[in-house]
Amino acid sequence: MKFKDYKYERLNYEDIEKDYTNLLNELKSANDVETFKDVFKRINNYRSHLQTMMTLCSIRHSIDTSDSFYDEENDYWDNTSPRIQVFENEFFITCLNVPFRNELNIPDVFFKLAEFSLKSFSPEIIEDLQEENKLASEYGKLKASAKIEYNGETYNLASIGPLLKDNNRQTRKEAMKAYMKFFEDNEEKFDDIYDKLVKVRDKMAKKLGYKSFIELGYVRMNRFDYDEKMVANYRKQVLNDIVPLANKIYANQAKRIGVDKLEAYDLDFEFNSGNPKPIGDEKVLVAAALKMYKEMSKETGEYFQTMVDNELFDLTTKPNKQMGGYCTELPDFKVPFIFSNFNGSDGDVNVLTHEAGHGFQSYMSMKEIDIPDLVFPTYESCEIHSMSMEFFAFPWLESFFGKDVDKYKLLQLAGTLTFLPYGCLVDHFQHEVYRNPNMTPKERKETWRNLEKQYKPYISYDEFPLLERGGYFYRQGHIFESPFYYIDYTLAQVCALQFYKRMLDNDLKAFEDYLRLCKVGGTYSFVGLVKLANLKSPFEDSCLKDVAMVMDKELDKMNMKDYD
Repeated sequence: MKFKDYKYERLNYEDIEKDYTNLLNELKSANDVETFKDVFKRINNYRSHLQTMMTLCSIRHSIDTSDSFYDEENDYWDNTSPRIQVFENEFFITCLNVPFRNELNIPDVFFKLAEFSLKSFSPEIIEDLQEENKLASEYGKLKASAKIEYNGETYNLASIGPLLKDNNRQTRKEAMKAYMKFFEDNEEKFDDIYDKLVKVRDKMAKKLGYKSFIELGYVRMNRFDYDEKMVANYRKQVLNDIVPLANKIYANQAKRIGVDKLEAYDLDFEFNSGNPKPIGDEKVLVAAALKMYKEMSKETGEYFQTMVDNELFDLTTKPNKQMGGYCTELPDFKVPFIFSNFNGSDGDVNVLTHEAGHGFQSYMSMKEIDIPDLVFPTYESCEIHSMSMEFFAFPWLESFFGKDVDKYKLLQLAGTLTFLPYGCLVDHFQHEVYRNPNMTPKERKETWRNLEKQYKPYISYDEFPLLERGGYFYRQGHIFESPFYYIDYTLAQVCALQFYKRMLDNDLKAFEDYLRLCKVGGTYSFVGLVKLANLKSPFEDSCLKDVAMVMDKELDKMNMKDYD
C-alpha cells in the first residue's frame, strides 16, 4: 500500500479516554504473567495506533502547512497529546508496580523509560505542555512562511540554499543578505516565541519540583547513563581536541578557495570549481540509493525497496512545506517515512544516507520489537545509525556525484568534525539559557555570541549585524522545538567516526556490529549500545583525542588532491 493510501482518522479524546481506561483496568486486574502479557500487548497495539494517527497527521501537515484540514488536525493533536499522557502515566505506574515484573522478560530499559516518563509529567502541567506545543508549531509556521526575494525570484529558506554555495562570491554574499533579511524582519517574533518557550518550560520544571528546566530536560531526553557534569566535561574535550582541528580545516578551506579570511557567506563554499553537486534530481538519486542499498546488504536492500514501492518519501522542496528533514515511523504499517527539502545541493544525498539510516534502524527494529517505546533508542543512540550510514555509503558515492565524489568525501569528513564544536555550542547555550531563564532576549543573543567565539573562533559576521548580535540560533529548530536535543548528534558522531576508522582499517566486522545495533533498537541504553557495537564511549577522556589524531591524518591525505 502506498503512503497516499494510508488512511488517517481523528481519534476523539472521549473515545481514547474510554478505550484506554478499559484496557488499563484489565491490566490492573491481571493476576498472572500470561494474562498481563496479553493485555500489555493489546495496550501497546493501541498506543501504536494512536502514534500512527498522530504521525500521519504531522507528516501531511509538514508537507503542506497551508492545508486547512491537517492544520486543524495538527492543532487538535497539539492539545490532545498532553491529555493522553495521563493514561500513559497510569500505564507506566501499573507496569512498574506489578509484583511479577521480573518474570515478564521485558527489557529493563522499558522500566527506565517508565520511571523517567513519570518524573517528567503531572496533570498540573497539561496546559503548559499545550502552550509549549502551540509555540513550537508557531515557530515552524513562521519559518515556513519565509518568502525571500532575490534577483527577481522568490525563495523559501530551503530553496535559496544553492545560492548560498554559488561559485560567485558576490552572489553568495547578496543571497545571504536576502536570507538573513527574513530573520531580521522577524527578530522580535523569534525573540518573543523563544522567550515564552523558556518561561513555560521553566514553569513546568518548577511545578514538578526541579531546580531548573535543565534537570527536567535531561529527564525528558531519557539520559539514563550520563549527567550534566559528564556532558560539560565532554564539551571541554571538544574545545581542547576538536576546535584546533576545526580551525585547521577552515584554514585549508580558505587557502583552497583563495581568500585571506573566511566570511560568513564563504563557509558553505568549499571549492573554486564549485561544491559537489548530485548528478541528478530526486528520481535519479533515489534510484542510485536503491542500487547502493541492494549491494550493501540483503537487509538494506529489502528495506529501501519497501520505501520505494510504498512511496514513503516526500523529498523535494515546495511552497508552504515545512523546512528541514526528518525520519519518523508509522507503527501500524511497520514502515518509516522520510521527509526532506531537496534543493539540488549535496545535502540531498545526505538525506538518502542520514535519514535513510534512521529509517533502516526503525525498519529492522519494528520487525523484532513490539513495544513502541523500544523501537527507537534514546536520541543520542539513534543518531549513531544515521551518521554511521553516511560513512558506510562511501564506497557507492560515485553513483551520486560522479567526478565530484572526492570533493564530497572531503566535505563529509571535514563537516563531521567541524560539526562537533557547533553541536556543543548549541548544548552549552541551552544550559546557560535555562540556568538563567529570566535573561532578556538581548542577553540571550549576547550569550550565544560569546559562546560562539569559543566554539567557532574562525567565524566572521562583519556585514551581518543580527548575526554579530547573536541571532544565529533562530535558525536552529532544535533549540525551539526539542530542547537539549543536540549534544546527542555529537555523541553519535564520535561513534560514527569510530565506525569510519574501522572501515579505514578494513575491519570486516564493522558492518556486522552496525547491523546488530540496528536490530536491537532501544532495548539497551546509550552506553550499553556503544559497548554492544564494540565502540568506545565518547565520555572516556581518551576517545576524542584518538579520533582527532586519526581523522587529522585522513584529512591531510584528502587535502593533497587537486580538486580544481
